[in-house]
Amino acid sequence: MPKGPGTLKRGGKPSVAATIRHRIVNGGERFWRVADFDKLPARTVARTLARLAESGAIKRVRPGLYYRSRTTSFGPSTPSATAMIGHALHAPMHPAGLSAANALGLTTQNPARGELATPAANPPSVLGEFRVHTRRSPNRARLSEREGALLEMLRSRGRYSDLSPAGTIRRLLLLLAEGDTFERVARAALDEPPRVRAMMGALGDELKANPRTLKRLRDSLNPLSTFDFGVLGELPNAERWQAR
Repeated sequence: MPKGPGTLKRGGKPSVAATIRHRIVNGGERFWRVADFDKLPARTVARTLARLAESGAIKRVRPGLYYRSRTTSFGPSTPSATAMIGHALHAPMHPAGLSAANALGLTTQNPARGELATPAANPPSVLGEFRVHTRRSPNRARLSEREGALLEMLRSRGRYSDLSPAGTIRRLLLLLAEGDTFERVARAALDEPPRVRAMMGALGDELKANPRTLKRLRDSLNPLSTFDFGVLGELPNAERWQAR
């Protein structure tokens, strides 16, 4: 991103505009709004974001909301409709049901009516064309679209997957093994239904996850309860994690 003139104040300190540009350049692919720069003058932030959009450095996706893309083999990345809705409404929106299975590569089917899940108490009126599950755990607020979809897939016991049970398990393990995905999803899972915590524990066992994380999941379960794992019942250690 070109810096342009006036990037430094007298004394060599970065200007407000230069500070904003630096944060955006180093922030990777994500959305930006004025509120993300709460320690800087709001008017200057708004003007700088508008100028960066005019130059093509970021994209204005709706009033007050901007998107910084990343380069892919197919060109610049584009934000999903789900992510844009979530940012516009100040509440995370994650794919659910068949929409979650599609987002995770477990099916090529697209539902006639999209399905979403959110911690919000009431489905926003702008989502009339979606089926929306409300009052999910606030712990999901920092999860990505894919991470939230993983929790939704466990809630449904994998029943929307078009893959075989073994193929479904392999795909979920592959997704959870990326970076710190398992740790992030496991933390959020502590506020999910017990069956989700149990399935996360069984998947974590397969991944040789952090023993402390697995212990937290184990300790959160009633040792006298058993859970329906659905297609994940074929996990080698499912019974150890109280699958019935």
